[in-house]
Amino acid sequence: MPNRRNVYFYHAIDSSKMERVEYLYYLATRYGFKVVKDPHEANIVVSIGDDGTFLQAVRKTGFREDCLYAGVSTTGRLSMYCDFLIDDTTKMIQAITNEQIEVRRYPTIDVTIDDQFTFRCLNEFSIRSAIIKTFVIDVFIDQLHFETFRGDGMIVATPTGSTGYNKSVNGSIVDPFLPCMQVSEVASVNNNNYRTLGSSFILSSDRKLILKVAQDGNDHPTMGMDNEALSIQHVDTIQVQLSEGRIKTVKLKDNSFWEKVKRTFL
Repeated sequence: MPNRRNVYFYHAIDSSKMERVEYLYYLATRYGFKVVKDPHEANIVVSIGDDGTFLQAVRKTGFREDCLYAGVSTTGRLSMYCDFLIDDTTKMIQAITNEQIEVRRYPTIDVTIDDQFTFRCLNEFSIRSAIIKTFVIDVFIDQLHFETFRGDGMIVATPTGSTGYNKSVNGSIVDPFLPCMQVSEVASVNNNNYRTLGSSFILSSDRKLILKVAQDGNDHPTMGMDNEALSIQHVDTIQVQLSEGRIKTVKLKDNSFWEKVKRTFL
């Protein structure tokens, strides 16, 4: 990373871990990197924590497309977004000095609520009923009315997000090389009045997904962007499509997406 020397560390202020965190600051300086306090000055953003911390680091720094993101795990195990262990600094040093790092590009999705608010997600967008009652969503693919959904909610996941909430509702794991998004149901109701596909489906980068929430008294759903809740009181129409931008992350030569999947689930 000869042209990337400004590093911003994103982490919680945890007194039990600060000694290990401060050692990463020291290592960065020792190997010629400049530690910056303003993420806008960084061209490398390092999250220290878990996958949730990584998602927050990307969101809080504005989904920067002109910098590289890296994850350092403090949980004692590697994960989908964390390629390094905080106590295994040898691997970090070897990766930097022996040029073992490549760049991995992850697709993201753009979510627009009622033509007023637009958000970006690296993992998934989710919408769920906020009360103990199913709700109805008309699902459109481009301008085609595809189905009328009744159930607990829906998930729209990126390829990397396919291993998270999406997988827990029996969605498929998707290779990040495929520029697409996956739509999965949460506890759908299928009867003579409501009929859905009953399985997840995948949309290409050229498609636009439109979700119209039925205004039947349950139009205040709980929505999530990655691991953060949206505080919007009323929802009518949601548009989701693949973003043109991608997030650049560290990729070790021996740590591909499918090696991570195998390590995590098999």
